[in-house]
Amino acid sequence: MSGEKSWDTPHRRFNALTRTWVLCSPHRAKRPWQGQVEKPGVDVLPDYDPKCFLCPRNKRVATESGETPVNPDYPNTLVFTNDFSALLPPQPDDAPSEGGLFQSEAASGKCKVICFSPKHNVTLAKMEKKDIEKVIDTWKTENEALSASPDIHYVLIFENRGEIMGCSNPHPHCQIWSSSYVPQDPHTELLSFKDYSEKNGGCCLLCEYVRIELEKKVRVVCENDTFVALVPYWAVWPYEIMVLPKRHFGNLAEFSEEDKVGYADILSQVTCTYDNLFKTSFPYSMGMHQSPTPAGQKNFPGIEGKFHFHVHFFPPLLRSATIKKFMVGFELLGEPQRDITAEQSAQTLSKLSHTIHYSQQ
Repeated sequence: MSGEKSWDTPHRRFNALTRTWVLCSPHRAKRPWQGQVEKPGVDVLPDYDPKCFLCPRNKRVATESGETPVNPDYPNTLVFTNDFSALLPPQPDDAPSEGGLFQSEAASGKCKVICFSPKHNVTLAKMEKKDIEKVIDTWKTENEALSASPDIHYVLIFENRGEIMGCSNPHPHCQIWSSSYVPQDPHTELLSFKDYSEKNGGCCLLCEYVRIELEKKVRVVCENDTFVALVPYWAVWPYEIMVLPKRHFGNLAEFSEEDKVGYADILSQVTCTYDNLFKTSFPYSMGMHQSPTPAGQKNFPGIEGKFHFHVHFFPPLLRSATIKKFMVGFELLGEPQRDITAEQSAQTLSKLSHTIHYSQQ
Protein backbone atom coordinates (compact mmCIF):
# COMPACT_ATOMS: atom_id res chain seq x y z
CA MET A 1 0.00 0.00 0.00
CA SER A 2 2.77 2.41 -0.90
CA GLY A 3 4.08 2.56 2.66
CA GLU A 4 0.65 3.31 4.12
CA LYS A 5 -0.37 1.41 7.23
CA SER A 6 -2.68 -1.51 6.46
CA TRP A 7 -5.31 -1.31 9.19
CA ASP A 8 -6.98 -4.57 10.25
CA THR A 9 -8.00 -3.51 13.76
CA PRO A 10 -10.56 -0.91 14.95
CA HIS A 11 -9.51 2.69 14.40
CA ARG A 12 -11.02 6.13 13.76
CA ARG A 13 -10.47 8.35 10.74
CA PHE A 14 -10.85 12.13 10.59
CA ASN A 15 -12.83 13.84 7.84
CA ALA A 16 -10.90 17.02 7.11
CA LEU A 17 -13.83 18.51 5.17
CA THR A 18 -16.59 18.11 7.74
CA ARG A 19 -14.37 17.88 10.85
CA THR A 20 -16.08 14.66 11.94
CA TRP A 21 -14.84 11.16 12.72
CA VAL A 22 -15.76 7.68 11.49
CA LEU A 23 -15.09 4.41 13.32
CA CYS A 24 -13.61 1.70 11.09
CA SER A 25 -13.97 -1.94 12.14
CA PRO A 26 -12.32 -3.93 9.33
CA HIS A 27 -12.15 -7.13 11.42
CA ARG A 28 -15.93 -7.38 10.98
CA ALA A 29 -15.30 -8.13 7.31
CA LYS A 30 -14.56 -11.71 8.39
CA ARG A 31 -18.24 -12.33 9.05
CA PRO A 32 -19.51 -15.24 6.85
CA TRP A 33 -21.82 -13.10 4.72
CA GLN A 34 -19.19 -10.58 3.59
CA GLY A 35 -18.95 -10.37 -0.19
CA GLN A 36 -22.21 -12.19 -0.91
CA VAL A 37 -23.70 -11.15 -4.27
CA GLU A 38 -27.37 -11.61 -5.09
CA LYS A 39 -28.86 -11.01 -8.54
CA PRO A 40 -32.42 -9.75 -8.19
CA GLY A 41 -34.69 -9.33 -11.16
CA VAL A 42 -34.50 -5.92 -12.78
CA ASP A 43 -37.54 -4.23 -14.25
CA VAL A 44 -37.19 -3.53 -17.97
CA LEU A 45 -38.52 -0.01 -18.48
CA PRO A 46 -39.89 1.34 -21.77
CA ASP A 47 -38.51 4.34 -23.65
CA TYR A 48 -41.77 6.13 -22.91
CA ASP A 49 -44.24 5.65 -20.08
CA PRO A 50 -47.65 7.32 -20.57
CA LYS A 51 -48.13 7.37 -16.77
CA CYS A 52 -44.79 9.06 -16.02
CA PHE A 53 -44.98 12.67 -14.82
CA LEU A 54 -41.62 13.46 -16.44
CA CYS A 55 -41.92 11.90 -19.92
CA PRO A 56 -42.48 14.22 -22.90
CA ARG A 57 -46.06 15.36 -23.63
CA ASN A 58 -47.36 13.98 -20.32
CA LYS A 59 -49.29 15.85 -17.66
CA ARG A 60 -47.69 16.41 -14.28
CA VAL A 61 -49.50 16.49 -10.92
CA ALA A 62 -51.93 19.33 -10.30
CA THR A 63 -50.39 22.07 -8.18
CA GLU A 64 -51.97 23.89 -5.23
CA SER A 65 -53.20 26.54 -7.65
CA GLY A 66 -55.16 23.88 -9.52
CA GLU A 67 -52.99 24.03 -12.63
CA THR A 68 -51.85 20.80 -14.29
CA PRO A 69 -48.62 21.49 -16.23
CA VAL A 70 -47.93 19.55 -19.43
CA ASN A 71 -44.37 18.65 -20.41
CA PRO A 72 -43.22 19.81 -23.85
CA ASP A 73 -41.94 17.32 -26.41
CA TYR A 74 -38.37 18.00 -25.31
CA PRO A 75 -35.45 16.50 -27.32
CA ASN A 76 -32.68 16.61 -24.72
CA THR A 77 -33.02 18.06 -21.21
CA LEU A 78 -36.09 19.59 -19.60
CA VAL A 79 -35.99 22.17 -16.79
CA PHE A 80 -38.96 23.33 -14.76
CA THR A 81 -39.65 24.80 -11.34
CA ASN A 82 -40.51 22.02 -8.88
CA ASP A 83 -44.29 21.83 -8.59
CA PHE A 84 -43.92 21.18 -4.85
CA SER A 85 -40.80 23.14 -3.94
CA ALA A 86 -39.19 22.82 -0.51
CA LEU A 87 -38.14 26.48 -0.74
CA LEU A 88 -40.32 29.40 -1.84
CA PRO A 89 -39.69 33.05 -2.72
CA PRO A 90 -39.25 35.41 0.25
CA GLN A 91 -42.48 35.84 2.17
CA PRO A 92 -43.57 39.23 3.62
CA ASP A 93 -44.71 37.69 6.88
CA ASP A 94 -41.61 35.63 7.70
CA ALA A 95 -41.52 35.10 11.47
CA PRO A 96 -38.48 36.46 13.34
CA SER A 97 -36.35 34.25 15.57
CA GLU A 98 -37.29 33.94 19.24
CA GLY A 99 -33.61 33.61 20.14
CA GLY A 100 -31.89 31.58 22.82
CA LEU A 101 -32.85 27.92 22.68
CA PHE A 102 -35.58 28.66 20.14
CA GLN A 103 -33.68 30.25 17.27
CA SER A 104 -35.10 30.26 13.78
CA GLU A 105 -34.68 32.26 10.61
CA ALA A 106 -36.53 32.66 7.35
CA ALA A 107 -35.47 30.36 4.50
CA SER A 108 -36.33 31.12 0.89
CA GLY A 109 -35.17 30.06 -2.52
CA LYS A 110 -36.10 28.28 -5.71
CA CYS A 111 -36.20 24.56 -6.49
CA LYS A 112 -35.98 23.15 -10.00
CA VAL A 113 -36.15 19.73 -11.65
CA ILE A 114 -33.92 18.74 -14.58
CA CYS A 115 -34.79 15.72 -16.72
CA PHE A 116 -31.61 14.26 -18.20
CA SER A 117 -33.29 12.79 -21.28
CA PRO A 118 -36.71 12.30 -22.87
CA LYS A 119 -36.10 8.55 -22.60
CA HIS A 120 -37.73 7.00 -19.54
CA ASN A 121 -35.33 4.06 -19.28
CA VAL A 122 -31.85 5.59 -19.28
CA THR A 123 -29.59 6.57 -16.40
CA LEU A 124 -26.27 8.39 -16.43
CA ALA A 125 -24.63 4.96 -16.69
CA LYS A 126 -26.55 4.21 -19.88
CA MET A 127 -26.30 7.62 -21.53
CA GLU A 128 -23.82 8.48 -24.25
CA LYS A 129 -21.10 10.80 -22.98
CA LYS A 130 -22.12 13.47 -25.50
CA ASP A 131 -25.60 13.43 -23.93
CA ILE A 132 -24.13 13.73 -20.43
CA GLU A 133 -22.28 16.80 -21.73
CA LYS A 134 -25.67 18.32 -22.62
CA VAL A 135 -26.79 17.70 -19.04
CA ILE A 136 -23.66 19.46 -17.78
CA ASP A 137 -24.39 22.41 -20.09
CA THR A 138 -27.85 22.61 -18.53
CA TRP A 139 -26.37 22.49 -15.03
CA LYS A 140 -24.04 25.35 -15.92
CA THR A 141 -26.81 27.46 -17.46
CA GLU A 142 -29.17 27.01 -14.51
CA ASN A 143 -26.37 27.57 -11.99
CA GLU A 144 -25.41 30.84 -13.69
CA ALA A 145 -29.01 32.11 -13.79
CA LEU A 146 -29.75 31.24 -10.16
CA SER A 147 -26.40 32.56 -8.92
CA ALA A 148 -27.12 35.97 -10.42
CA SER A 149 -29.95 36.60 -7.96
CA PRO A 150 -29.05 38.71 -4.90
CA ASP A 151 -31.48 36.56 -2.89
CA ILE A 152 -29.65 33.29 -3.64
CA HIS A 153 -26.56 32.43 -1.59
CA TYR A 154 -26.03 28.80 -2.61
CA VAL A 155 -26.90 26.47 -5.48
CA LEU A 156 -26.93 22.73 -4.71
CA ILE A 157 -27.41 20.26 -7.56
CA PHE A 158 -28.17 16.68 -6.53
CA GLU A 159 -29.60 13.40 -7.82
CA ASN A 160 -31.42 10.73 -5.84
CA ARG A 161 -31.18 7.53 -7.83
CA GLY A 162 -33.35 4.49 -7.09
CA GLU A 163 -36.40 3.72 -4.96
CA ILE A 164 -34.18 2.73 -2.02
CA MET A 165 -33.02 6.37 -1.89
CA GLY A 166 -36.56 7.70 -1.87
CA CYS A 167 -36.77 8.43 -5.59
CA SER A 168 -40.42 8.01 -6.57
CA ASN A 169 -39.92 8.34 -10.33
CA PRO A 170 -37.39 6.25 -12.33
CA HIS A 171 -37.27 8.77 -15.17
CA PRO A 172 -33.66 10.14 -15.16
CA HIS A 173 -33.66 13.47 -13.40
CA CYS A 174 -31.99 15.58 -10.74
CA GLN A 175 -32.92 18.58 -8.64
CA ILE A 176 -31.50 22.03 -7.96
CA TRP A 177 -32.22 23.68 -4.64
CA SER A 178 -31.03 27.29 -4.56
CA SER A 179 -31.28 28.89 -1.15
CA SER A 180 -31.06 32.19 0.69
CA TYR A 181 -28.37 30.71 2.92
CA VAL A 182 -25.40 28.34 2.63
CA PRO A 183 -26.55 24.87 3.82
CA GLN A 184 -24.88 23.28 6.83
CA ASP A 185 -22.52 20.81 5.11
CA PRO A 186 -21.11 23.23 2.49
CA HIS A 187 -20.92 25.85 5.26
CA THR A 188 -18.72 23.55 7.34
CA GLU A 189 -16.58 22.73 4.31
CA LEU A 190 -16.10 26.43 3.60
CA LEU A 191 -14.72 26.97 7.08
CA SER A 192 -12.44 23.93 6.69
CA PHE A 193 -11.01 25.26 3.43
CA LYS A 194 -10.45 28.68 4.98
CA ASP A 195 -8.76 27.31 8.11
CA TYR A 196 -6.54 24.91 6.14
CA SER A 197 -5.45 27.67 3.79
CA GLU A 198 -4.59 30.03 6.65
CA LYS A 199 -2.59 27.35 8.49
CA ASN A 200 -0.77 26.02 5.42
CA GLY A 201 0.49 29.06 3.59
CA GLY A 202 -2.49 29.47 1.27
CA CYS A 203 -2.63 25.80 0.17
CA CYS A 204 -5.97 24.28 -0.81
CA LEU A 205 -7.12 21.36 1.33
CA LEU A 206 -8.42 19.27 -1.59
CA CYS A 207 -5.61 20.21 -3.98
CA GLU A 208 -3.20 18.74 -1.46
CA TYR A 209 -5.48 15.76 -0.83
CA VAL A 210 -5.77 14.98 -4.56
CA ARG A 211 -2.00 15.25 -5.00
CA ILE A 212 -1.35 12.73 -2.22
CA GLU A 213 -4.08 10.32 -3.33
CA LEU A 214 -2.75 10.30 -6.90
CA GLU A 215 0.71 9.50 -5.55
CA LYS A 216 -0.50 6.67 -3.31
CA LYS A 217 -2.99 5.15 -5.82
CA VAL A 218 -4.54 3.22 -2.92
CA ARG A 219 -8.06 4.62 -3.01
CA VAL A 220 -8.34 5.72 -6.67
CA VAL A 221 -11.20 4.07 -8.56
CA CYS A 222 -10.76 5.71 -11.97
CA GLU A 223 -9.40 8.91 -13.50
CA ASN A 224 -8.88 10.86 -16.70
CA ASP A 225 -6.88 13.95 -17.63
CA THR A 226 -9.09 16.35 -15.70
CA PHE A 227 -10.88 14.40 -12.94
CA VAL A 228 -10.27 11.62 -10.45
CA ALA A 229 -12.82 9.42 -8.67
CA LEU A 230 -11.73 7.88 -5.37
CA VAL A 231 -13.05 6.37 -2.17
CA PRO A 232 -12.22 9.07 0.37
CA TYR A 233 -9.99 8.09 3.29
CA TRP A 234 -12.81 9.10 5.67
CA ALA A 235 -15.64 7.37 3.74
CA VAL A 236 -18.74 6.47 5.76
CA TRP A 237 -20.84 4.59 3.21
CA PRO A 238 -19.53 1.16 2.07
CA TYR A 239 -18.81 2.20 -1.53
CA GLU A 240 -18.76 5.98 -1.19
CA ILE A 241 -16.97 7.88 -3.95
CA MET A 242 -15.78 11.46 -4.25
CA VAL A 243 -15.11 12.99 -7.67
CA LEU A 244 -12.58 15.83 -7.79
CA PRO A 245 -11.06 17.99 -10.53
CA LYS A 246 -7.30 17.77 -10.76
CA ARG A 247 -6.98 21.52 -11.15
CA HIS A 248 -8.29 24.06 -8.66
CA PHE A 249 -11.61 25.76 -9.28
CA GLY A 250 -14.62 26.28 -7.08
CA ASN A 251 -17.75 26.49 -9.19
CA LEU A 252 -19.52 25.09 -12.24
CA ALA A 253 -19.16 28.55 -13.76
CA GLU A 254 -15.41 27.94 -14.01
CA PHE A 255 -15.68 24.76 -16.10
CA SER A 256 -13.67 24.82 -19.33
CA GLU A 257 -14.72 22.82 -22.37
CA GLU A 258 -12.05 20.27 -21.42
CA ASP A 259 -13.45 20.09 -17.90
CA LYS A 260 -16.94 19.42 -19.26
CA VAL A 261 -15.74 16.56 -21.44
CA GLY A 262 -13.73 15.10 -18.58
CA TYR A 263 -16.60 15.48 -16.13
CA ALA A 264 -19.00 13.67 -18.47
CA ASP A 265 -16.46 10.87 -18.85
CA ILE A 266 -15.82 10.44 -15.11
CA LEU A 267 -19.57 10.48 -14.30
CA SER A 268 -20.06 7.76 -16.90
CA GLN A 269 -17.20 5.69 -15.50
CA VAL A 270 -18.37 5.99 -11.89
CA THR A 271 -22.01 5.15 -12.55
CA CYS A 272 -21.11 2.22 -14.82
CA THR A 273 -18.72 0.90 -12.16
CA TYR A 274 -21.50 1.07 -9.58
CA ASP A 275 -23.91 -0.81 -11.85
CA ASN A 276 -21.33 -3.55 -12.42
CA LEU A 277 -20.68 -4.03 -8.69
CA PHE A 278 -23.90 -5.89 -7.92
CA LYS A 279 -25.21 -6.28 -11.50
CA THR A 280 -28.04 -3.83 -10.91
CA SER A 281 -29.06 -0.25 -11.59
CA PHE A 282 -27.17 1.07 -8.60
CA PRO A 283 -28.91 3.50 -6.21
CA TYR A 284 -27.17 6.54 -4.75
CA SER A 285 -27.48 10.16 -3.72
CA MET A 286 -25.07 12.35 -5.65
CA GLY A 287 -24.46 16.03 -5.00
CA MET A 288 -22.09 18.76 -6.16
CA HIS A 289 -20.45 21.00 -3.59
CA GLN A 290 -19.28 24.29 -5.01
CA SER A 291 -18.46 27.79 -3.81
CA PRO A 292 -21.33 30.08 -2.76
CA THR A 293 -22.90 32.55 -5.16
CA PRO A 294 -21.53 36.12 -5.26
CA ALA A 295 -24.23 37.13 -2.76
CA GLY A 296 -23.36 34.21 -0.51
CA GLN A 297 -19.63 34.89 -0.52
CA LYS A 298 -20.20 38.28 1.09
CA ASN A 299 -21.03 36.47 4.32
CA PHE A 300 -17.70 34.61 4.25
CA PRO A 301 -14.91 37.19 4.01
CA GLY A 302 -11.60 35.68 3.05
CA ILE A 303 -12.91 32.54 1.31
CA GLU A 304 -12.81 33.86 -2.26
CA GLY A 305 -10.99 31.34 -4.45
CA LYS A 306 -10.39 28.88 -1.63
CA PHE A 307 -13.22 26.40 -2.28
CA HIS A 308 -12.46 23.31 -4.41
CA PHE A 309 -15.37 21.93 -6.46
CA HIS A 310 -16.14 18.28 -5.70
CA VAL A 311 -18.90 15.69 -5.98
CA HIS A 312 -20.13 13.24 -3.35
CA PHE A 313 -21.67 9.86 -4.21
CA PHE A 314 -23.37 8.25 -1.22
CA PRO A 315 -24.59 4.74 -2.18
CA PRO A 316 -26.53 2.66 0.38
CA LEU A 317 -25.83 -0.89 -0.81
CA LEU A 318 -23.70 -2.94 1.58
CA ARG A 319 -23.12 -6.49 0.34
CA SER A 320 -25.63 -7.19 -2.44
CA ALA A 321 -28.19 -5.53 -4.65
CA THR A 322 -30.85 -6.03 -2.00
CA ILE A 323 -29.03 -5.41 1.29
CA LYS A 324 -28.94 -1.79 2.41
CA LYS A 325 -26.61 -0.15 4.87
CA PHE A 326 -28.68 1.49 7.62
CA MET A 327 -27.38 4.10 10.02
CA VAL A 328 -28.60 2.78 13.39
CA GLY A 329 -27.56 2.31 17.02
CA PHE A 330 -24.03 3.53 17.65
CA GLU A 331 -24.01 5.36 14.31
CA LEU A 332 -27.05 7.44 15.23
CA LEU A 333 -26.10 7.97 18.84
CA GLY A 334 -22.29 7.96 18.73
CA GLU A 335 -20.60 8.36 15.35
CA PRO A 336 -20.62 6.69 11.89
CA GLN A 337 -19.04 3.23 11.62
CA ARG A 338 -18.05 1.07 8.65
CA ASP A 339 -17.02 -2.57 8.33
CA ILE A 340 -14.80 -2.35 5.25
CA THR A 341 -12.02 0.17 4.87
CA ALA A 342 -11.87 2.75 2.11
CA GLU A 343 -8.91 0.85 0.67
CA GLN A 344 -10.87 -2.40 0.44
CA SER A 345 -13.79 -0.64 -1.27
CA ALA A 346 -11.50 1.10 -3.74
CA GLN A 347 -9.75 -2.15 -4.59
CA THR A 348 -13.09 -3.79 -5.37
CA LEU A 349 -14.40 -0.87 -7.43
CA SER A 350 -11.20 -0.21 -9.35
CA LYS A 351 -11.16 -3.79 -10.70
CA LEU A 352 -14.63 -3.48 -12.22
CA SER A 353 -15.30 -2.43 -15.78
CA HIS A 354 -16.13 1.24 -16.26
CA THR A 355 -18.66 0.41 -18.98
CA ILE A 356 -21.93 -1.48 -18.57
CA HIS A 357 -21.24 -5.23 -18.53
CA TYR A 358 -24.52 -6.78 -17.46
CA SER A 359 -27.87 -7.46 -19.05
CA GLN A 360 -31.21 -6.19 -17.81
CA GLN A 361 -33.17 -8.67 -19.90
